[in-house]
Amino acid sequence: MPNRRQFIAGATGLAGALLVSRAASAQDAAGANADFLFVQTADSMAFDADQNRLTLHDISPTTLFFSDRPERIAGNMSTEAFVPFWSEGKDSFLSDPPNADISILENGTLRQTVAVLDDPVLENGDLHYTVKIIEGDMPVTGDHVSVFIDVIGMPLTPVSFAGARRRAYRRAVLR
Repeated sequence: MPNRRQFIAGATGLAGALLVSRAASAQDAAGANADFLFVQTADSMAFDADQNRLTLHDISPTTLFFSDRPERIAGNMSTEAFVPFWSEGKDSFLSDPPNADISILENGTLRQTVAVLDDPVLENGDLHYTVKIIEGDMPVTGDHVSVFIDVIGMPLTPVSFAGARRRAYRRAVLR
């Protein structure tokens, strides 16, 4: 018989798998949704303006996520598992690419650019995006990059974090 901690860990893993696969279609009794924001970090970046291609060099293998109030869900998932959000599921980023704030250190000065992210390709530790710049200027190169990716709404399922909303510990690790 599994103990309470094993049960919670198993339920968290199941909810994470549902989130990653984007197969979660059932809503909880209240019909609640959780809005997730994502954060990716990289050691450096390069931008090819002719192709509108942003390359994040040495991208972290982990993409962080957190939800908006009131759920306060936080955790991380593999960056490799994040990339299919552009192609899998009925509410994928393919039909509605996300906006992102891209924070970059260029020669010791913080630069921020807002862009639409599209067509992610992960290869050899680098993550490439096609970008459409909305605000600001993208430097050609920079260091210590953080990409704050806009909200994506996901329905909460009966076995998701919604059932654990009264617990103070709400972190998940998705692989």
